[in-house]
Amino acid sequence: MSPFLEALLGMRCPGCGGKLDLAGLCRSCRDELKPQHGPNLVYLGHYQRWGRVVRALKYGGKRDLLEALIPPLAVGVQQTWWTLHGVTAVPTLPHRKLARGYNQAELLGRALAKALELPYRETLTRQRYTPSQTRRRLSERGELPEDTFKARTVLQGCWLLVDDVITSGSTYRRARATLLGAGAQKVYGACIGVRNPNVLRDISL
Repeated sequence: MSPFLEALLGMRCPGCGGKLDLAGLCRSCRDELKPQHGPNLVYLGHYQRWGRVVRALKYGGKRDLLEALIPPLAVGVQQTWWTLHGVTAVPTLPHRKLARGYNQAELLGRALAKALELPYRETLTRQRYTPSQTRRRLSERGELPEDTFKARTVLQGCWLLVDDVITSGSTYRRARATLLGAGAQKVYGACIGVRNPNVLRDISL
C-alpha cells in the first residue's frame, strides 16, 4: 500500500508519510505549520511541501486536518492587523461539491471565521465551468472569464477570501474582482499553499 493511500486511510501523516500523532498530522509537521505573509495574503507554505495535505483534505475527506491548519492561519491573519468585516471562500461547482461531499475552501473559511470570531457568508456562486488550475500545464493557465463568479449580494467593508491553494492566481483574482465589484472595500486572502510564489505580487494588484 502506498504512503499516500495509507495517509488517506488515516494510517500515516499526509504531510510527510510518517507516524500519525495529532489532528491528522504528525507532531513534526504540525511544528512546521507557520504562517507566511505575501502582499495582502496569509498562507502556510509552498504547495510542494503541503500538497499532500491539501489533497488529503480535498479528496480524502480528512476534515480533522482543520484542527492543525486553522490555528496557524488564524495567527497569521491576526498578525496583519487587517480590519475585517467577514470571511468568505472561493466557491466550487455543484457537481464537484456533490462528488466530494463538501467544498474544502468553504470548510477552511468557516473554521477560520470561527477562530477569528468573524461572520462567515457565502458571497459568491460559481456559474461557469473551468478546468482545475492544478491539473493544467503552466502554458494553459490563463485568466478566467469575467462571468466565472457572480456575487450573491451587495457587500460592504473588508473581507477575507479563503481558498485551499493558489496556483496561477487566476481563480483568486477573478473571485476577488467579483467581490470588489459587489461593493467590498478591500479583499485579503488566506490559503494553505501557494504553488508559484511569483504570483504573490500579481494577486495583490
